[in-house]
Amino acid sequence: MSLKRRMSMLIFVDSCIVLFSIYIGYFLLHPIDNPFTDLVLLVSAISIFVAHHSFAMFYGLYRKVWEYASIRELLSIFKAVSFSILTVAVIQWLAMGDVLFRALFITWMLHLLLIGGTRLSWRVFRDTFITGQKANDTKKRTLIIGAGAAGTMIARQLLKNVDSPLRPIAFLDDDVAKKGLDIFNMRVLGGTDSVEDFVLEQNIEHIIIAIPSMEKTRRAMLLQQCLDTGIRTQTMPLIEDLLTGKVSINEIRDVKIEDLLGRDEVELDLATISSKLTGKRILVTGAGGSIGSEICRQVARFNPEQIILLGHGENSIYTIDMELRQKVASETKLIPIIADVQDRNRIFDIVSEYKPDVIYHAAAHKHVPLMEYNPMEAVKNNIFGTKNIAEAADVFGVEYFVMISTDKAVNPPNVMGATKRFAEMIVQNLAKESNTKFAAVRFGNVLGSRGSVVPLFKKQIAAGGPITVTDPEMTRYFMTIPEASRLVLQAGSLASGGEVFVLDMGEPVKIVDLAKNLIKLSGFREGEIGIEYSGIRPGEKLFEELLNDNEIQSRFVFPKIHVGKANPISEAELKYVMEKLPEMDKATLKETLIGLANHKFVDSPIKEHV
Repeated sequence: MSLKRRMSMLIFVDSCIVLFSIYIGYFLLHPIDNPFTDLVLLVSAISIFVAHHSFAMFYGLYRKVWEYASIRELLSIFKAVSFSILTVAVIQWLAMGDVLFRALFITWMLHLLLIGGTRLSWRVFRDTFITGQKANDTKKRTLIIGAGAAGTMIARQLLKNVDSPLRPIAFLDDDVAKKGLDIFNMRVLGGTDSVEDFVLEQNIEHIIIAIPSMEKTRRAMLLQQCLDTGIRTQTMPLIEDLLTGKVSINEIRDVKIEDLLGRDEVELDLATISSKLTGKRILVTGAGGSIGSEICRQVARFNPEQIILLGHGENSIYTIDMELRQKVASETKLIPIIADVQDRNRIFDIVSEYKPDVIYHAAAHKHVPLMEYNPMEAVKNNIFGTKNIAEAADVFGVEYFVMISTDKAVNPPNVMGATKRFAEMIVQNLAKESNTKFAAVRFGNVLGSRGSVVPLFKKQIAAGGPITVTDPEMTRYFMTIPEASRLVLQAGSLASGGEVFVLDMGEPVKIVDLAKNLIKLSGFREGEIGIEYSGIRPGEKLFEELLNDNEIQSRFVFPKIHVGKANPISEAELKYVMEKLPEMDKATLKETLIGLANHKFVDSPIKEHV
């Protein structure tokens, strides 16, 4: 129905109601044979007719969508009707010197009842006949967990949306005061401790978790409960996403694997980080990678003078450059640079030209099995690349240098981990004499990064399976990319020189459990996709570690951050190895690197030379 036709119809209905109400109100107290001859009634009728339409226009009664009426719309009716009656009372007093209070009171009540009734009757009709008829067996019976403001809002939207495939059936809420209550004719069944029982009892086909303020650890446990039922589960956004404006409260999304980590956010020391980044020149190597690009996004929040995006792949640098140009403040200059950290002269030229205040070194080869087959490439990129950018930072007086390391640098049986530990040693040795504050930040796997198991598992599920897991006992530490990047910034702000900061990764996760949860999140059962074990790949460990036994330091310097006591090798050993690495064959290279990283020099080729 067009707006013009809709307004015309409402004005006609209101006109009839207004005239009927004033006549009945007057007639009940002053019965008359011919209403058209009574001057008081005529003046009152004309007055209320004009007044009502004027106030109705003012309060928008003809433009509101009444099938979604709420208390606010009813309040608008109350105001329009009350001011209309008040206007008639003033006119009666001016025209006759008297006000017919009882007649106007009756008119006011009839006016409110009939105007409100006509507006709400369409909503009642729609909810009872239209929506009710469509709420048939084709709609999925939905359980809403959370009977607070968010849950009731979701329930109302689902009930009103005729085209929604979901039909809310009941609520669950841990507030014992709500148990047994009815909300929109739906019962609050009980708490969240027995989700599976209620799902079976109510024949639930869909679950929505509507508690945005729930802490992440409890939320993760609840999500796992819901997933274990085999029922598709969706959730509302987290409270921090609502507060930052990333999403709106009415957005319902599927559960992500990150939600199951159950890691509560750490409040960063924004003042300290800001003092290191705001108005400064920041260089990020590997800026197009998963971690590097997120570090750029986090840095951009602090309005630096420059962000120098350095990377080897032009497509990835182009992508992050274009993304940031839509987001960064006008005073922040973005400088995209295509360069290889292995090119020493190029790196020195860049650092000399742009003179960054802070460098985040995220460029590295990180794939364990691939580096087992290509050890010299790991050496060139992870060791010599780190040496080039770190020494450039030292020569040109960079204030802070933060290297992104890995838990695979601990007791490494593989080339990749050994080269990263070696890179840590380079940074630690430079820190002894340099004015630059060098530090390394060590953490485990990041969910969703390129090369992580999650994208691989998703592709395998999309292809119909099976998912390939190396070993049923394989475990890893996991962290989300944004959390890891934020903690890198925080750890960097704490550096005084030579530290190896270690991020608290929480509890390790079995890869097979991760695979099972991804299958459930994708809407399948384990038997439909299947899991196959392929065997441990070259260089892999069953269990990852964040610190050696002799590196463990329990004291946290910041929530989720503590300093390891990793010791560098001597400068003589470092110098010798750096000179000899390019000359070594593949087997000797691997033996030397792994021996150095594990401080095992007995059988190492450097023993007799150093």
